[in-house]
Amino acid sequence: MKIKPQWQELLNIEQEKPYFSQLDTEITNQRTAGDVIFPDKKDVFSAFCYQDITDIKVVILGQDPYHGEKQAHGLAFSVQPGIKVPPSLVNIYKELANEYSDFNIPEHGCLTEWAQQGVLLLNTVLTVKQAQAHSHAKLGWEQFTDAVIAKISEENSNCVFILWGAYAQKKGKNINSKKHLVLSGPHPSPLSAYRGFFGCQHFSKTNEWLSANNKKTINWHLSENI
Repeated sequence: MKIKPQWQELLNIEQEKPYFSQLDTEITNQRTAGDVIFPDKKDVFSAFCYQDITDIKVVILGQDPYHGEKQAHGLAFSVQPGIKVPPSLVNIYKELANEYSDFNIPEHGCLTEWAQQGVLLLNTVLTVKQAQAHSHAKLGWEQFTDAVIAKISEENSNCVFILWGAYAQKKGKNINSKKHLVLSGPHPSPLSAYRGFFGCQHFSKTNEWLSANNKKTINWHLSENI
C-alpha cells in the first residue's frame, strides 16, 4: 500500500527537518545493530495509506506500537490477523458491545475496516524495540505526530479526536476544540479501563457528532473473519 498524496506531502516536509533526520538515523542504527524494531519497516507509516488528510473523520490516539512478535502493523490498537487480541483491544470491544447491543465481538484484532472509513488509528510514537515498551519515546516521533494532528485540525472540519489516557491527552494542545469534538477518558488498558473507560460511550458520541455535522457515520462493526 502507498501513502496517500497529502500525507506524503506532509511526510516529505517533516523528513527535511533536523529532528526527523536524527530520528531516522537512530532507528536505522538500531536495526543495523541487530535490534528488532516493530512494526516492520514497510508498515511504519501504514496508518497513512487508507484515507488522505481531508478524508479523515475520526482520530483515535494510542501510545506506541505493540512490542510483541507479529503484533504491530502500523495502526494503533490493531494487530495483524491471526494474532491474539491484546487486553486493551479486548476492552475496546467490550465497550462497543455495551454501546451497541448488536455488536458481535470478533475473534481477530485487525481494525483496517475502521481505517478504510476515515478513522486514523495513530500512535503518538510509531516504532518500538521488541519487548521494550516506550523504548522509542522522545526520539522525535512526538514532533512528527504533533504535526499530523495539527494538520488534520487545520485542514479538516468537524472531526472527532478520541484521547484515551494521559499520554494521548497531552496531544490535545494541537487540536482546535472550537471546530472539532475532543473526547477524553481513561486508557482502555486493564489497569485503567474501570476508571471511566467503560461507559464512556465514545463510539456512539462520535457518530452522533458526525451525523449532526452531515458526515457519514462510522460502522464500528467488524467482519468476523478477516
